[in-house]
Amino acid sequence: MQELRSAPHAVSHVPPGVWHPSKLTISAIVLTATALTAIAFLAGYIPLQKRNTLIAAEAHEQDRAPRVEFITVGRSTKNSGLELPGNIQAITEAPILARAEGYVKRRLVDLGDRVRTGQTLAEIDAPELDDQVRQARANLQQAQAALDQAQANLQQGKSDLELARITAERWTALVAKGAVSRHENDQYQSQYVSKQSSVQALEKAVNVQRSNISAAEANVARLEQMQGYRTVKAPFDGVITLRNVDVGALVNSGNTLLFRIAQTGILRTYLNVPQSNSGSVRTGQKAVLTLSSIPGRQFTGRVARTASSLDPASRTLLVEVQVPNPDGTLLPGMYAEVDLSSARANPPLLVPSEALIMRADGAQVATLRSDNTVHLQKIEVGRDYGDRLEVLGGLQEGDRIIPNPGDVAREGFRVDPAPAAEKQKQQ
Repeated sequence: MQELRSAPHAVSHVPPGVWHPSKLTISAIVLTATALTAIAFLAGYIPLQKRNTLIAAEAHEQDRAPRVEFITVGRSTKNSGLELPGNIQAITEAPILARAEGYVKRRLVDLGDRVRTGQTLAEIDAPELDDQVRQARANLQQAQAALDQAQANLQQGKSDLELARITAERWTALVAKGAVSRHENDQYQSQYVSKQSSVQALEKAVNVQRSNISAAEANVARLEQMQGYRTVKAPFDGVITLRNVDVGALVNSGNTLLFRIAQTGILRTYLNVPQSNSGSVRTGQKAVLTLSSIPGRQFTGRVARTASSLDPASRTLLVEVQVPNPDGTLLPGMYAEVDLSSARANPPLLVPSEALIMRADGAQVATLRSDNTVHLQKIEVGRDYGDRLEVLGGLQEGDRIIPNPGDVAREGFRVDPAPAAEKQKQQ
């Protein structure tokens, strides 16, 4: 008991400067250390768990097949849209040249005038031609006079021949009776033969004069026809597209261009159809023309003819479309867009242009097999519409393709397919 009592007394004898915590302090320290340990554990363990969970999710995601959208291959519409540029030309156009030499006496039409067949366009003053006509007619009269003279000489020759024949016959009878000598009879027989030759020569002379008359008449007719060319007339209904002379201008036969006339009641438009569409163009097919300079209006025509042969340089088919133009709205030289749309019995397949994969072995698309694996299918590409392509071979209607394959464009790659949100647009 004495020792126990002396313990407090011993504590009181601890050297000064030494700290002895109380129980409350020790409890606070223990609680603080415990809290710090828990905080440190939570700060390190929870992120580690999240990281492990993320790694596991990524590993699971890598094990899953990537999800891709697909579309079903369909056909284009039965209406084949074919729009090509064309140049409008007059159905008939001709230059009008001078056929008579002289000076322009009158000009009756000008640029842009509409004329009718046979209408007088201009008159040419050709005095030299008039002189040539008068001279040709005088030569014809001379030839006719020469013919008359030749015919008179022929008649005289025939009369002399008849007299020589009668005399020869008489002398032949006298020689037979012995009344005259043979020598005298031979002279009259020779005269008769000579007259026969003279008559033959006179007949040929008449034929020559007749030929001269024919030549003179032909010359007169030619010059008179040339006189008719002094009046310049329109060869057909049309419009004057060029006036090249004025009154007083000197014109030369066959060289001077007076006017140019075009028939614009019906116009023709030439266009070049690509080889891929040449089989769909036929004679009589409807064609619709639109012009940017005439908005809101369409002009309907028909395919009049085709070249029936492709141009080896451009591989195009030359087509002529004729368009009625009764009011003259269309003008030769205009540019037009020609729509040759037609119905197709077997419309082609269409795929989006972004689905096309171009590689060294040709054009391909990424298709989906029944087991949802990718197959790179070669295709034959037709017309390019910009956002769509025609497929002429390699695919079938109903096939599934990936519109934008990207990294999944690998043979045999497994994917998780889903229908595309937007369906493939058709023409």
